Amino acid sequence: MSDLTAPGFPEEEVRRRARAGAAAAFPPAEEYGHVLFGAGRPEQAAPPDALDALRIVPPLFLPQRLAKLIDLGREPDYRDVELATTVGGFASALPVYVSATGSTRAAGGDLGLALSRQAGALGIPMVIGENVVPVNGYGRLGEAADRTLLGRLRAYTEELPDGLGGVAVQQSTEDADAEVWNLVHSDPAALPLLESGRLAFELKVGQGAKPGLGGMTVLDADAAAALGDRFGLDPLFGDGRVLRAATPGTFTAEILRQQIRLMRNNYPRVRVWVKLYPGRDVAEAARVAHEAGADAVVVDGAEGGTGWAPGVFLPHVGLPLAECLRRLAAAPPPSLLVSGRIWEGARAVKSLALGARAVGLGRAALLAVAEDPEYGLRRFTECLSLELRLLISALGKYAPQALDREDVWSPEGSGIPVGR
Repeated sequence: MSDLTAPGFPEEEVRRRARAGAAAAFPPAEEYGHVLFGAGRPEQAAPPDALDALRIVPPLFLPQRLAKLIDLGREPDYRDVELATTVGGFASALPVYVSATGSTRAAGGDLGLALSRQAGALGIPMVIGENVVPVNGYGRLGEAADRTLLGRLRAYTEELPDGLGGVAVQQSTEDADAEVWNLVHSDPAALPLLESGRLAFELKVGQGAKPGLGGMTVLDADAAAALGDRFGLDPLFGDGRVLRAATPGTFTAEILRQQIRLMRNNYPRVRVWVKLYPGRDVAEAARVAHEAGADAVVVDGAEGGTGWAPGVFLPHVGLPLAECLRRLAAAPPPSLLVSGRIWEGARAVKSLALGARAVGLGRAALLAVAEDPEYGLRRFTECLSLELRLLISALGKYAPQALDREDVWSPEGSGIPVGR
């Protein structure tokens, strides 16, 4: 078990799921027959945001359950929910993908490889984050394989089942200078993904943890000296270490539109993903990206983030995921992928009901793998899958795509458009 921590995140709950798997969807079995369970268990904290404050509201009349009963010739239950779906053009075993973790030390080394292996074995898409190549190298020139993009790519594909999953390689300004997409596109290691339609390139406009800023890490003096010609370096810590800051890039509607068209022209066999930060014009940016031909529009809520960020940004900058979904409600992109503090089934189901096609695991995925590098993410997703099946079945539905806004109820004053 690593020393990775996540203050303010339900870390112990995630680690418990990584240890216990599906059984963690319920209270400890030894409490059965001795504890009376009801709403408001003492250990459950108050809802931290508007998305958690929503309620999932099953109807009493269930026409889709009746249709399923007729189809099966028996009463259906939660085990009849089919979670397989399409995520950004990829067939996925679950409505889930692994969010980008980038070049930060927390996601490097053995932890990054373990995350890649387990995501591949699960048959869910994975994003390889920005700045991995400029910081750690691509992997062709003898760099440490456990930290490079090629190392993560191989670890994922070696475990991937036929016909499932896919990799989205993220690129930002510095990655473009390093020609990351060209490297991947021409690499024999990526050829099986390319030929099977399971390779995407993700244009990174921004991220949830620090909207309007680029990626940031802390480097020692030697590492900083090797990167000084590619990144901004700020020796603000006073002990030899420096802040390495990537540039966020400059976008207008026309620049974004032309970038997507250029991607489609240069890489016709590659899926196009666009990652947006939770800006106030997120709905307009999502519309532009979709109309320009993006296969997936990825929106990070302000609750998202696995990397290094200024403390002032985390509580004060960017729209919460619930507000992003509200602003996207009028015309959500058909393949909307969202992330932001996703760690259990209820938050995922609410996001799916509000227009998302799939949800991203960031901190939860890293913590699960840190708890158990062999099976932590697999057990965690076993628990998440059971919760998804229980919740979707309770709504009288049997696929994530069947969820809609009538399946959630909002307290007065939230402003989130939901069902009656």
